[in-house]
Amino acid sequence: MSEHLDKARDLHAAIAEVLLREWDPIGVADVPQAQDEYDSYVPEIYAMLIRREPRAHLIAYLRWAETDHMGLQGNREKTARIADRLRQLAN
Repeated sequence: MSEHLDKARDLHAAIAEVLLREWDPIGVADVPQAQDEYDSYVPEIYAMLIRREPRAHLIAYLRWAETDHMGLQGNREKTARIADRLRQLAN
């Protein structure tokens, strides 16, 4: 496996871990059957990080996922912290 693919796989896994363990807007981190609950968001977040999109774009995407897609109220402060945490992964 190439180094590039290894790095991509590692970043995908790290993003998934942050989404499940730190973001977890619906509270399923401890539910064994739901360990992949947020995996559908990983590819877009990965792409945003690789493209080095502005912080505001990542926050907006997470807010969309929380409010429009999941129908939750969301937490703007926590969402911003998670966006910052995700951006750290790509550095």
